[in-house]
Amino acid sequence: MAKAHDVAYVIYQVNDLDLMQTFMHDFGLATALKTDDMLYMRAAGPIPYCHVTLRGTENKFIGAGILVNSREDLDELAALPGSSAVEAIEAPGGGWRVRMSTPDGVRIDAVWGQEPAERLTRRQPNPFNSAFVKQRANASLRPVREPGLVERLGHFVLRVSDHDASVAWFKSRFGMLPTDLMCVPGNPDQVIGTFLRMDRGQELVDHHSMLVVQAQDLGVHHCSFEMLDLDAVMGAHDYLERKGYRLDVGVGRHLLGSQIFDYWRDPFGFRVEHYTDGDSVNADYVPQKFSGFADETTQWGMDPNKEFFH
Repeated sequence: MAKAHDVAYVIYQVNDLDLMQTFMHDFGLATALKTDDMLYMRAAGPIPYCHVTLRGTENKFIGAGILVNSREDLDELAALPGSSAVEAIEAPGGGWRVRMSTPDGVRIDAVWGQEPAERLTRRQPNPFNSAFVKQRANASLRPVREPGLVERLGHFVLRVSDHDASVAWFKSRFGMLPTDLMCVPGNPDQVIGTFLRMDRGQELVDHHSMLVVQAQDLGVHHCSFEMLDLDAVMGAHDYLERKGYRLDVGVGRHLLGSQIFDYWRDPFGFRVEHYTDGDSVNADYVPQKFSGFADETTQWGMDPNKEFFH
């Protein structure tokens, strides 16, 4: 079975690439490449780009890319029904891909062989003084209100018509593991949302790289980008607010995954998230069940409404 290693990118289509580029700069991404018809945005890490925008008349979500471990993984995926052949990627970093579609028709690219980008310069995480552990001595913090710099694409969330079929599709093609399970409120036996993580054995990975959730309105719920630390999240929050962008939900701390979150809407209405301080798990983690409403998934901070995942 092919094995996923990480998420690579998300893909959108909008009618104004300049407007998307301006927002993404304010959100904390940098331009990797811009043409008349394509916009590739990158984070600080070595992945060449993590947010792709196509020019088109309709504003919509197209799909995502998932990194796999080897050319053999691509060959295996290319042999499956509905898959493309292994194709060269004409984009920053090059590499190879196999293009597939989920049961709902969302494009998923399996990606391997990209040349890593040079890491962008950024500060180190700020040392934190808790009540009993003092990491900072004879020094003060001076965080600023600025876009900051996104570290990486952490995850994306798909709203699907058939939860079980979609989860099975990702597990069978990418060897992903379930982390936490969202159930119908009051009925813990009916799972309607599954957080999926990468399987790297004993190596620690993010609590989730994807969430698949049953919904009536299909497509993307949000894409999420990891920030360096809490000061980066809060500095970016104040900066985006001052620029007049639309706050969606935040700041708060999730129950499932523990992330400190901050959700915004881009100029086209798509939900994008900054987060930091999420859980790390390995293959030993046992999935947990949560049976409740969306507004019960915040431990502190701003609660989403009950329809947040609908």
